[in-house]
Amino acid sequence: MVMRFAQAASALVLVIGLGACGNRVTELGFDERPADELYNEGLVLMNSGDYQTAQLKFEEVDRLHPYSEYGRKAQVMQAFASYSRGRYTDAAVSAKRFLALHPGDADAAYAQYILAMSYYKQIPDVTRDQDGTERAMEAFKTLIDKYPDSEYADEGRRRYRAAQDQIAGHEMEIGRYYLERKENLAAINRFRVVVEKYQRTNQIEEALFRLTESYYALGLTQEAQTAAAVLGHNFPQSRWYKDAYSLLETGGFPPEENKSSWISRAFDGFNVL
Repeated sequence: MVMRFAQAASALVLVIGLGACGNRVTELGFDERPADELYNEGLVLMNSGDYQTAQLKFEEVDRLHPYSEYGRKAQVMQAFASYSRGRYTDAAVSAKRFLALHPGDADAAYAQYILAMSYYKQIPDVTRDQDGTERAMEAFKTLIDKYPDSEYADEGRRRYRAAQDQIAGHEMEIGRYYLERKENLAAINRFRVVVEKYQRTNQIEEALFRLTESYYALGLTQEAQTAAAVLGHNFPQSRWYKDAYSLLETGGFPPEENKSSWISRAFDGFNVL
């Protein structure tokens, strides 16, 4: 998707070969050629895979011709070149600068996409702090909300859901840690976050089972029954429901929903489809 934009950009302009015109450098070290020549030279370099030199060329266009159309385009391509080199922090900085200067530009959706993907590529392991994942989610949400009809919106939605899965997985990781140490109240607080905020992630079924398990261990059978009932109602074929049912059965308790429970309220109107 990111490369698609660069290919389209190449097609929009007449690319001038690298050998077509010799560099004309001033005494101060600036290339005095017109903006379009410098920009097209950057595209040639980029299409050949030399992203580092292409980035320098786009920076030169931006520096020498900041108010021209090519200067504006060069700002976007700086972000793309940095992204392609795996320099995600630099790419994010360039993308944010473009969005600050040109919020209504036709390429703003693409810049927002690069920004979101730059954060996404830096998402840490699920066991570590997820501040970066939160930034990726926020950036993708902006992409989806501000540019819902752009060609990047569908992929943005997929990446947004993947980032949600990551954060929910982090909450589950911590919840299981507490559960193993029989710190059931601390565990419940983590599983509750998943149930209330990340119902459509791939962690929700286990979260409901772990709530059943934690509440049952505390002797709060009504809450345990509710968690199991909600799990069975929404995910009747889930292996986690079978485990929850078996756990309650050991004490003679059936899954039974208490409509006043926070678990029931959290799933009010929820549709698994």
